[in-house]
Amino acid sequence: MAELAGIRTGRPGVSAMHVHVVFVTKFRHKVFADRHPTRMEAIMRDLCRDFEAELVEFNGENNHVHLLVNFPPKVAVARLVNSLKGVSSRRLRQEFPDLVRHYYRANKLWSGSYFAGSVSGAPLSVVKQYIEQQNRPGQGTAWAWRPAQRGPSPPA
Repeated sequence: MAELAGIRTGRPGVSAMHVHVVFVTKFRHKVFADRHPTRMEAIMRDLCRDFEAELVEFNGENNHVHLLVNFPPKVAVARLVNSLKGVSSRRLRQEFPDLVRHYYRANKLWSGSYFAGSVSGAPLSVVKQYIEQQNRPGQGTAWAWRPAQRGPSPPA
């Protein structure tokens, strides 16, 4: 299948389908450290390849990850997401026993929900830039160990 600047061409037709996906850890526990994202990205990239999709961008923080995926029209987003969450959860818990202690009862790494948004309305460069700006471990700041800011602080 040929691909020109994000446009897929193939036998059934031509498409340019991108989805921005966000997974949050179960109970929003801050479990990811410097060693986790590199392996997680490799797992996600391999799974995307199995679906004939491309992981365009990957990043995240200590309790969630962002993915930008270019996928063919024959792939259902829900099926892709369920595979990404299930397989990555299982493999990460097998390879990193420290993750298991957070989820010994639930036996799941990810929350049951996820965000998936079409990227057709925003330029891909803007979405890629947003994902790149996540505080990834090992890139200066320590994976957002500070509390998230949700607006101005209340007066003292």
